[in-house]
Amino acid sequence: MMHDEALISLACMEAGCSGVVYDIQGGYGIMSTLKSLGITPGKRITKITPVPVKGPITIEMDKVQVVVGFGMASRILLKAGENDCDH
Repeated sequence: MMHDEALISLACMEAGCSGVVYDIQGGYGIMSTLKSLGITPGKRITKITPVPVKGPITIEMDKVQVVVGFGMASRILLKAGENDCDH
């Protein structure tokens, strides 16, 4: 991995930041559910909503917004570079 990239869970990522799905930690059920939403390794996603509490998280990918629960979001690991935030 390059020094300017780090792995972070979607749940911990700041709103407005983007990353590429690197891994999904979980079994067949979560993998299947996320795949049906289009969330797969290699997919670039942007976190839209901040999460002050452990609630649902809105993300955008391919110009479509999708909502995932906090538990699922915490299992999605993203590769994010230093310049992947809009702020």
